[in-house]
Amino acid sequence: MANSQPESGAPITLQELYPSSPFYKEAVSLRVTGMLRGYSVQTAIGVIEDGEKSLKINTQHLRDVSFRVGSVYQFIGELHIERNNEAILQARTGTNVDGIDMNLYRKTIELLRQFLK
Repeated sequence: MANSQPESGAPITLQELYPSSPFYKEAVSLRVTGMLRGYSVQTAIGVIEDGEKSLKINTQHLRDVSFRVGSVYQFIGELHIERNNEAILQARTGTNVDGIDMNLYRKTIELLRQFLK
């Protein structure tokens, strides 16, 4: 019997998401964190940023999450690569994480990977 539970989402930084990255694959499950720079209620598409990198987030399946531009959010979902090779995350979950120390979070991801090796 196949496992019907979704994957937990590999924690990555937006700096690690580029076309030749091992994370830049269709349907890979990811956990991303960044500041919400824009959001369209009509399309349910938001854009998060971390430093110079950004990622589109499709939030159409999220309920009970109110989005505020300028707040920091963490999303878990599956990556989809559009025809123009642009990535968009189909979010399964979204959480406001205002107050997170992004430098410490990046270090935590690094330490977690070292531990799992």
